[in-house]
Amino acid sequence: MPERPIRLFGDPVLKTVSEPITAIDDRVRQLVTDLLDSVRLPGRAGVAAAQIGVNLRAFSYNVDGQIGYLLNPVLVDLSGEPELVDEGCLSVPGLWYPTRRYPFARATGVDLDGAPMEVSGTGVLAQALQHETDHLDGLLYLDRLDKENRRAAMKEVRESDWF
Repeated sequence: MPERPIRLFGDPVLKTVSEPITAIDDRVRQLVTDLLDSVRLPGRAGVAAAQIGVNLRAFSYNVDGQIGYLLNPVLVDLSGEPELVDEGCLSVPGLWYPTRRYPFARATGVDLDGAPMEVSGTGVLAQALQHETDHLDGLLYLDRLDKENRRAAMKEVRESDWF
């Protein structure tokens, strides 16, 4: 299946806390396929289920040739001194703002067999793990901006062609 359309800022699903996956069935297997297909496009580091309109705790990632997914992810380790890194979001196209993120992140969850999984990394992978987990908690990176940048970002959103 081709990638699923990305939901844009203003869609209520993006501000909704995602439900845990309680059973791995055909629907969840299809969701993982859709997430992996959706994240394979150039310039995509991650896609959360909420971004394709599904209110379940799952995301995919694509960083430095490493493509994968995590079901029911939990950030279990964020370490290092938080840094301001340029961040954007497929759900807020065209905007990039400095966002405070930890330089290392480790997330645990399960795979399609229900087996425990762990994904960890630094740099863009650490940023993606934090960003996608935020989506599952109903947060956009805009919610993490300082007051001045958030005001500027919201102005850009209101003036954008897609909003």
